[in-house]
Amino acid sequence: MSLPNHIVIVPDGNRRWAKQKNRPAFFGHQAGAKALEKIMQTALDLEIPCLTVWGCSVANVTERSAAEVKFLFKLFEIYFKKLLKRKELVNRDIRVNVLGRWPEFFPPGTQKPIRELIQKTAKHKRHQLTFLMAYSGTDEMVQAFEAMAKDVREDKNAPVNAFTLKNHLWSKDLPPVDLVIRTGGEPHWSAGMMMWDVAEARLYFTKTYWPAFTPAEFKKALSQYSKTERRYGK
Repeated sequence: MSLPNHIVIVPDGNRRWAKQKNRPAFFGHQAGAKALEKIMQTALDLEIPCLTVWGCSVANVTERSAAEVKFLFKLFEIYFKKLLKRKELVNRDIRVNVLGRWPEFFPPGTQKPIRELIQKTAKHKRHQLTFLMAYSGTDEMVQAFEAMAKDVREDKNAPVNAFTLKNHLWSKDLPPVDLVIRTGGEPHWSAGMMMWDVAEARLYFTKTYWPAFTPAEFKKALSQYSKTERRYGK
């Protein structure tokens, strides 16, 4: 089976899954974190080089109730602290990165394990595990154009092309996305997510809410990807 080099997952449906079970949103977020651990392990076992996971948008941490946002920050803190202790980071040479505006919005306690993860794994090269936190693809593109404009102001001969644009993106160290998996039954894009990198990506939409998304369905998505010919517009 031909496997993708770079997979992006948008794990949607935590709150609706919880509501379906007459439980609070917090319950869905906790279940979603557990589901993510299983999928990450499956991707690692399959030797997927790059896995990117949508964590939250800016709106998720600024427009939801104070109680839910507080819970999310604590859940992120616990999750990243747990990830820090995993031996696979070293044994499997996994580089962890977190893209987005999280330094602006996350409290110090949540930021600390994130910074430690980034620093601890900065020189790892075999696998890349990336989280999009307080992320917006629009924000990413705007800051890239602003940085390029600054380069041109400082040097009128500074090149402006696809290569320089990519090098100014938060995702500059990531390869193009091959497959996007979105759960939750709402097949829409989220805040211009990685708009440059998904140009040639295959899309897999499922009605399954994220907490119920299993390694078996993950493998089903990979199987579907492997059976589809990539024509790149030819």
